Amino acid sequence: MPRPSDTKQRIQAVARELFTRQGVQKTSLQEIADRLGITKPALYYHFDSREDLVRSIVQPLIEEGEAFVTQQETLGEVEPRALLEGYFDFHYRHRDELMIVLTELTTLAELGMIEMVLTWRARLITLLFGPEPTLAQSTRAVVALGGLQDCTIQFPQVPAGDLRQAAVDAAYGALSLQR
Repeated sequence: MPRPSDTKQRIQAVARELFTRQGVQKTSLQEIADRLGITKPALYYHFDSREDLVRSIVQPLIEEGEAFVTQQETLGEVEPRALLEGYFDFHYRHRDELMIVLTELTTLAELGMIEMVLTWRARLITLLFGPEPTLAQSTRAVVALGGLQDCTIQFPQVPAGDLRQAAVDAAYGALSLQR
């Protein structure tokens, strides 16, 4: 018999796949349980609700995103290209979770992720341009950071290294920084 943590991970894997393909609201807990060959009460043993299950899937994204921004803030001086590369890598690792939250904007709002992402971006803009960036600097940073994030999910067929190079070069160009 599988350990509870194994079952929990299996539930998350099936839910991630179904949420990505069908959306959170169109995926029932019964469908997840059926797919796994377990009962719905067995699923409830691990997750109190669909929202709890969604939260467990996106929590690593939230934790790693906060850790990335905090780590950047602890550096004495930020190197913009390294920041952009790290930001790309973070989003690339979590593109499946990003697809779930982007297709379910209500999920984003319920988890407080919209405000969190905007706060992360504001903190990163401060690192790139100082505490009082101009409107032009702020908009360039939003285009750069948002574009990097979008590239990780827009081009799934492109090899990661090629995509990283093209996306980071484009984001760096959008920032209009001197090399």
